Amino acid sequence: MSMAIQACSSGLQLCRFPLGQELARGNEWKGANFPTQVLRMRRAAAGVEFLRFSSCAGFDVSQSFPGNEGLGIVITGGTSGLGFALARKFLESKDRVVICGRDEMRLNRAIHALQVDIQGANIEGVVCDVSRPSDVGRLASFASEKLGIIDRWLNNAGEVTSKKLLADVEADEIIRVSGTNVIGSLLCCREAIRIMRDQPASVVPSYHIFNMGFSQWGAKFTKSACTHKATKIALTQLTESLSEELKASGISSIGVHNLSPGLVLTDLLLKDSTPVARRFFNTLAEEPDTAATILAPQIRSVQGSKQSLEVLSPLSAVLKVVTGFPQIISGGRFFDKEGNRVAVTGKRYKDNGVEVLF
Repeated sequence: MSMAIQACSSGLQLCRFPLGQELARGNEWKGANFPTQVLRMRRAAAGVEFLRFSSCAGFDVSQSFPGNEGLGIVITGGTSGLGFALARKFLESKDRVVICGRDEMRLNRAIHALQVDIQGANIEGVVCDVSRPSDVGRLASFASEKLGIIDRWLNNAGEVTSKKLLADVEADEIIRVSGTNVIGSLLCCREAIRIMRDQPASVVPSYHIFNMGFSQWGAKFTKSACTHKATKIALTQLTESLSEELKASGISSIGVHNLSPGLVLTDLLLKDSTPVARRFFNTLAEEPDTAATILAPQIRSVQGSKQSLEVLSPLSAVLKVVTGFPQIISGGRFFDKEGNRVAVTGKRYKDNGVEVLF
């Protein structure tokens, strides 16, 4: 890892060093004298510790330090669907991953499945309901302890209401979906920023937060209930506003982005779906693993802030409908003409057509 020690008058600089490496007042480093006092801030389980430099003299020194392999990544809602598939892709890239979910038994099964699939997988998990502040605080502390440095935070947890007129949806269901999608993302963004702003600083974003928001065209295109659409549009605004807020506050190390996976064959998409809608999914939707294969490299290499990472653009959606029209009429790729799942040999499916991942 390459870190630059920038000139400063009296401000504090944060740098990351391997555990056990000591720097003291007057030590020589690459030809420049370090008239600093080094204070250990905290020890991270991932094998690094933060060091605080004070009383910096006017110098600018760069040096490469051996860092941890891969990125530290947090994924909410990582026990199913796209979240689980993304966790697998990151682990294949030797990243360190923390996932969370509300069901402890399912969480443990997901972790076990990833450990079996990927030798040496650095995967941890904690039970968390993202709509509860205490749970999100516990998730943040757990992730910080296990990962040391958190490079990416994905607010993937989400829910949908039944596809009914809003007047016919139960109030508890509206509160639950809004709590997970909006309140959960707000709470998670808050905790992620609290951690990331105390990590080694940089002039351009090196730590990134992702929200699963809708674009305007996406909201119009999808057929989900208005509660779901409203919450997803809110997340797009959250990304925009939070990015501007960080900029205005002088926090340059953190980028905030919108993540649009498109139509993914999960419980959320297939809930209450009709045979006609399922035939359209033959051309427009993807399995979680396919979407994760597209998104994971973009998430790992993202730069700046307010980027929109997507699987399905408006143009590609139009082209898919045109070229896949026979499958819309007759079925074939994922669902037949009656909306029944087309099974692939060796794979298992739920009654709603969602592939069983573990």
